[in-house]
Amino acid sequence: MENPEIAKSIKTGNFNTNYHDLGTADETIMFIHGSGPGVTAFANWRLSMPELSKKFRIIAPDMVGFGYTDRPEGIVYNMDTWVQQTIDLMDALGIKQTNLVGNSFGGALAVALVIKHPKRFKKVVLMGAVGVAHDITYGLDRVWGYTPSLENMKDMLDIFAYNRDLVTDELAQMRYEASIRPGFQESFSAMFPAPRQNGVDAMESDEQDIKKIPHDTLIIHGREDKVIPLSNSIRFNQLIKKSQLHVFGECGHWTQIEHKDRFINLLDNFFSE
Repeated sequence: MENPEIAKSIKTGNFNTNYHDLGTADETIMFIHGSGPGVTAFANWRLSMPELSKKFRIIAPDMVGFGYTDRPEGIVYNMDTWVQQTIDLMDALGIKQTNLVGNSFGGALAVALVIKHPKRFKKVVLMGAVGVAHDITYGLDRVWGYTPSLENMKDMLDIFAYNRDLVTDELAQMRYEASIRPGFQESFSAMFPAPRQNGVDAMESDEQDIKKIPHDTLIIHGREDKVIPLSNSIRFNQLIKKSQLHVFGECGHWTQIEHKDRFINLLDNFFSE
């Protein structure tokens, strides 16, 4: 059976990036996934990509250290590396400018990208984003401290989702199997060693730089998020001039899965304005 998580591959710097490329529209949206165990671009965005690709070209890479992108020997997993990979990917695909959606870890990366390369990006969506100062939550500490077992993965999904009915045992099985593929857990555990507060701090952008972000920004958060505190999104909303904040009630960390249709409509409206 073909693995839908493996899509196209292209050279970015000195390694190959696995990325999804859907739709043929001129207007592009780059989707950047979060940092949960066994995560891939497909796992994060599988429900959003087909619908939004009817109107936009969707690019969704596996960031290096995650998914099916190469894991080069000796690579340093940090914001600079991920920023460079994103720009290299855009250059390789001939994309001068794109809209940007960042989920959780991907939100921190989106903020770093628009600060460093403001002209390469149009509108920005931050979902349950890291990137401002906050104390690590119990939920995030558990997520980054994950050790592979099906039970632990089921516990993870309980932390991620407000309504456990939405995250099935099949999903737990899929994500667990993903987390034990060769190289996945090694890079994952190397990325966020204890004390994991350091991982949060390393993703933080300077508030003075965040204040200067000129882009139209839509900030989305689940009110019951146990992984990234809602206060992060409120802070981003206070700092970014052209920002709007949308908070979903009865929603945990996975807005794009837990409120799939509303999430897609929000993005469609925002990018079509």
